[in-house]
Amino acid sequence: MAKNLRLKAARAAKDMSQKDVAEAVGVTRQTINAIENGDYNPSINLCIAICKVLDKSLDQLFWEDENATG
Repeated sequence: MAKNLRLKAARAAKDMSQKDVAEAVGVTRQTINAIENGDYNPSINLCIAICKVLDKSLDQLFWEDENATG
């Protein structure tokens, strides 16, 4: 699983720490860290909650680009 740099960038753009996002969606900071590092595949409900907090769509944060390399 690839690192989720889009999630990290969206979080930074809103000036939110991993802890801020975690508290807003009801998970631990370690969970947000694991998602960003590609070590954890979140449920669809958690993905939606994160998107709402960061004002992004599922496509913007979690959809894997089939044309991406790496």
